[in-house]
Amino acid sequence: MTRTIWLTSYPKSGNTWFRMLVANLSAKDGKPVDINDLPERGGIASARGPFDYLTLIDSGLLTHDEIDCLRPRVYEALASGLDDDEYDKAQDVPPVRFVKAHDAYTLTPKGEPLLAGRRGADGAIVIVRDVAPSIANHNRTTIDAAIELMDNRQATYCAKLGRLDQQLRQRVPGWSGHIESWLDQNDIPVHLIRYEDMKADTIGTFRRALDFAGRPADDEDIRRAVNYSDFAELRRQEANNGFRERSQPHLGGQFFRRGEAGAWRDELSAEQVARIEDAHAPMMRRLGYELASGIPLARIA
Repeated sequence: MTRTIWLTSYPKSGNTWFRMLVANLSAKDGKPVDINDLPERGGIASARGPFDYLTLIDSGLLTHDEIDCLRPRVYEALASGLDDDEYDKAQDVPPVRFVKAHDAYTLTPKGEPLLAGRRGADGAIVIVRDVAPSIANHNRTTIDAAIELMDNRQATYCAKLGRLDQQLRQRVPGWSGHIESWLDQNDIPVHLIRYEDMKADTIGTFRRALDFAGRPADDEDIRRAVNYSDFAELRRQEANNGFRERSQPHLGGQFFRRGEAGAWRDELSAEQVARIEDAHAPMMRRLGYELASGIPLARIA
């Protein structure tokens, strides 16, 4: 049976890049995969389509809480391969199904894991990154607004009333809260990736993640996947054809922006760095990040 691995992260942490790496393991005809034609149609946990298909319910008729109570059943069905002959069947079914998730690891109103615990997946790869400039670019806001969002423990995505998003509501309780929810749960095993390490040693970091997931790949496949997923190639494709996963494409900008580790050093002011570290220093230390500001960790007025 195909294993299911959550590929989870706070938004703009490198999740999509990892999915491109996985997709390019199976690249054919000597060219990179199309960024708008990834093999798994149900490749994000919050997608509305699989929920409606498997429950036979129009999710637009339900409240967010009612949807959350049914979501575990959807992930159990997907993990069991119930839909292999219909919704999400690929030409060549891989041994591992990687599913993107921005949801924190939370419980439903009935007290069960939203993502169905061990019945929903065999493990999770958690990707972390310093994200403030990328969040600002993605949301078309200021960096100060992005920093505020990173510290918002009540933050949600796709939850506005009077509007039906393509994705279901996702609870994203701040940068530290999101990461903590995954690292501290005991339902499924976790493999942690720092984006900065993936940039510094893409082949080695990717190899270790594939080993954790149980996805076999030889050295040649991995090298090709890394070359085909270079940010210059991803930006080229997006410039030519757009990227359908980009939110609010009408506002301009690119999803695949700089793709650099440590870009915050030349984009954030000292005060902005201090605000981030004041809010997230414990988690930054836990993840092995070095604090940069040197400002005492007291609340900034």
